[in-house]
Amino acid sequence: MSSVPTRGTFAVLNPGGRDKTREFEAGAGLPGDVGHPPVNYHAFAACCHGGFYRAVDDIPDKVQRVLVLLRRNGLSQALLAVQQLRRQNRQVYISWKESGLYQVSETLGNARRLGKFQEICREADAFLSSTSELVSLYRQAGCRSGEFVPTPYPVEEPEWDFSVPSAQRVGIFIGTRQFDVSSRNHLLAVATACRMNVPMTVINTEGGADERLLLAISPEIRVVEGPLPYPEYLRLMAKHRIVFQLDRSAVPGQVAGDALLCRLPCVGGDGAVERLAFAGSSGFGRDVDTLTEIAQQLLEDDAVCRQAVIASQAAAAKFLGFSVIAARLARMTSDE
Repeated sequence: MSSVPTRGTFAVLNPGGRDKTREFEAGAGLPGDVGHPPVNYHAFAACCHGGFYRAVDDIPDKVQRVLVLLRRNGLSQALLAVQQLRRQNRQVYISWKESGLYQVSETLGNARRLGKFQEICREADAFLSSTSELVSLYRQAGCRSGEFVPTPYPVEEPEWDFSVPSAQRVGIFIGTRQFDVSSRNHLLAVATACRMNVPMTVINTEGGADERLLLAISPEIRVVEGPLPYPEYLRLMAKHRIVFQLDRSAVPGQVAGDALLCRLPCVGGDGAVERLAFAGSSGFGRDVDTLTEIAQQLLEDDAVCRQAVIASQAAAAKFLGFSVIAARLARMTSDE
C-alpha cells in the first residue's frame, strides 16, 4: 500500500466553528491565497490536499477519513458529527482544537463536559494528538487507538521560505502575547529579553492596557498592533535575529513553526514543535538563565546562529514537513 494518501481523501471538520470552508487542492498553495493559511489544524488538511469544513454535509463523498475537532463549547456538535460520519462508514479521528494542556484541563474540569468527551472517545475510531501530553488523556477516556502527530509546516515549499539575508536581521522577536495566561510567562519573557540590550519587537493583540504595560517594562520596546495577516506577520518576524519565549503551556507550537518558515532560531517554549525542531534551545527542561545564555550566544555569534538554523531545518524536514506528516496520516489511517 502506498504511503502517500490519495489527494483529497482526508478532511478536517470543525463542527459549528467559525473558520470558513477551505479546500487545499494545491496543498500549501501560496502565502497570498485567500482564506486561512495552511497552519495549525488547517495544515493537516493542506498536507493531504484535502479540505477544512464546518458541517458534515459539506464534506465531499470521496473523503473517507475525517479529523473532527473538539471545542469547549462544541462537544455536543462534535458528538453528533462523529455519529453521523460513522453511519456513513467513514473513518473518524478526533483532536482538541485548542490543545494546550491548560486549555484542555480547564475544559474537562467539569463533569458534564468530561462525560461528553468520554462518549466521543468511545464513538471515534482513533485520536490524533498534536501534543504528546494529551495521549494518556485520550486513551483513558476510551479511545481505541491513536498517536501523537505534530502539526505540519510546509518547510519544503520554496514559496513558504520567508527568510531574509542575515545582515538584515536584528534583535529579538517575542513569541508570546498574553499577559493574562500564567503559563505563557509573557511578562517574564519580555523582561528577560530586555536584559539582552538589543532591539525587541512584541505583537500586541490585547489593546491599550497591554501596550501600556509593555512600555512600562521598557519604553524601548517596539510594540506592533495585531493581529496581522499571516504573511505580514512572518515577514515582520523574519527581520529579527531570534524568536524568544518562555511559554510552559505544552501547546502544539505554532511560534516555533513560524520561526521555521522564517529560518530563525527559536529559544524557549516547551511545545511539540519546539521539542522536535529546536531541541538545543527549547524550554523543555531548561531554566530561564540557561535559555538567556543560549539566546545571547545566538545573538552574538553568526556561526552558532547559522548552525542552529541548519539543524532546525533538518529536524523539520524529518519530523514536520508536509510530505512527512501526510505519509504518517496515510499509515495511521490504513491501519484502522
